[in-house]
Amino acid sequence: MTVLAQPAIDDAVVFERVWLDERSWVDVARGWLTGAEKLHETLLAQAAWRQNRLWRYERWVDEPRVGASSRAGAGEPLDPVIPALSRALQRRYGVDLMGPGLAQYRDGRDLVAFHRDRDLRWLDDTVIAILTLGQHRPWLLRPRANRFVHELPNQGATHDLSPASGDLLVMGGACQVGWEHSVPTVRHPVGPRISLQWRWTSRRGRPVQGPSYRAPRTFSR
Repeated sequence: MTVLAQPAIDDAVVFERVWLDERSWVDVARGWLTGAEKLHETLLAQAAWRQNRLWRYERWVDEPRVGASSRAGAGEPLDPVIPALSRALQRRYGVDLMGPGLAQYRDGRDLVAFHRDRDLRWLDDTVIAILTLGQHRPWLLRPRANRFVHELPNQGATHDLSPASGDLLVMGGACQVGWEHSVPTVRHPVGPRISLQWRWTSRRGRPVQGPSYRAPRTFSR
């Protein structure tokens, strides 16, 4: 039986900053976590995955992915590397990040549509870190100006950062104001993908108005 390497941060990895506009950026750190396959297996087996439901246009629907806490029932982290990941991110970005929460895309049919992280409310200055484990999937970004231009390829996406297992993406600045991100479906067979997600907002600026991604949606009257 193959023994998987224990997960650990590679401190030598280069963080490449991609500027989306003058106020919005994404940092990309390929291979930030070594031994990612071991952490992927641990979380698949031990996290308490749950299916959430959303109210969409007069009926309940299953959210097309599952979520979980990164802690066990007693409050301990599911893997000892998780607190180390949080500390490393907080040192690098100088903010007190919330999380991580876990999301699992079980196969190629699971997805998250284009959205902003509106639950943070104050979007003018945020940091959102996403560590990918498992299968390689598209990860798209588009300017909000493209959200109604349905004839554009990839629903108007201008960037596909496609993180592999162990890759870290960090959205920052005003990214949640002017940009949307998604994990689309894929047609070929693909196994599970897990993301660990940390969030922070400065709570500066004007809070966003309107419902969050999880808020009920109904037909207009």
